[in-house]
Amino acid sequence: MIEAQNIDKTFGENHVLENVTCSFEKGKTNLIIGQSGSGKTVLMKCLVGLFEVDKGRVVYDDRDFTKMNFEQRKSLRKEIGMLFQGGALFDSLNVEGNVMFPLNMFTSQSFEEKRERVNFVLKRVNLDNVNRLMPSELSGGMRKRVAIARAIAMNPQYLFCDEPNSGLDPHTSGVIDHLIQEITMEYDITTIVNTHDMNSVLSIGDSVAYIYKGRLWWKGNRETILDTDNEELNEFVFGTELTSRLKH
Repeated sequence: MIEAQNIDKTFGENHVLENVTCSFEKGKTNLIIGQSGSGKTVLMKCLVGLFEVDKGRVVYDDRDFTKMNFEQRKSLRKEIGMLFQGGALFDSLNVEGNVMFPLNMFTSQSFEEKRERVNFVLKRVNLDNVNRLMPSELSGGMRKRVAIARAIAMNPQYLFCDEPNSGLDPHTSGVIDHLIQEITMEYDITTIVNTHDMNSVLSIGDSVAYIYKGRLWWKGNRETILDTDNEELNEFVFGTELTSRLKH
């Protein structure tokens, strides 16, 4: 479990997050949703330490991340996998090199051990015999699956996904969503997904946190989100054609 406890974050005069308290459960796909500029991306960056919080605490399974020194945070980050928006593969490395990158950085395994792990995670995301391909030779969906393989290469306890469906067609987006959900359940990971895609919310939203103007405005799941009387959330949800059809 990851907990945000009374988080405040400001940039100059801009109060981006205000007293945000929210927990993200192990073995579930925890989604953070909200309009552009709501603070959801800043919240995720605070959770992983890319931004320091001004007030409050970030706690990983009873470990206070906000009080850790550099070495302690470095050790914890070995337990974290990141799926960046767009995949963020290294163009100069082939698929094997991309997936092996965190293993080279954080382990002292032999090359054969690392390659065995690479092959295992590539197979897990349904990619076989692609080790020598370059990112430019892959489709958008394949690049995302390679990025997921890299994110789980270190067998993380925590997985962060920033807009995983960005730039993908609806069918491929669904494939990626369900792959993230399957991996979360299979390895009992604490997964946090930052998204504005209501298809993802209704498909894999085990837990959903709605951020509105820097505050936690609503907390629920995919079963309850369509029946809420929260005015601001309804405005956000029913801005999409899909949820409007489901509601009526």
